[in-house]
Amino acid sequence: METVNIHQAKTHLSRLLARVEQGEEIVIANRGVPVAKLVPFQTSLNRRSSLGQDRGILTVPDDFNAPLPEAILAACEGVAE
Repeated sequence: METVNIHQAKTHLSRLLARVEQGEEIVIANRGVPVAKLVPFQTSLNRRSSLGQDRGILTVPDDFNAPLPEAILAACEGVAE
């Protein structure tokens, strides 16, 4: 893990970020005292690969888009019967 001072980090931020994207971690120091660490940002799952992963597990009923019964609509709208 490389340590760079703040001036180097500001001057070469794009280069440092390119290295971080490759998996490297870089410490930023102020007068030799570590103050921050640049690390790769990783999401828990790649959004593209997670699409459709529940296919076949969940089903949508045929009447999904049908109007709700009047009693349920009235309850949702706060109308007393």
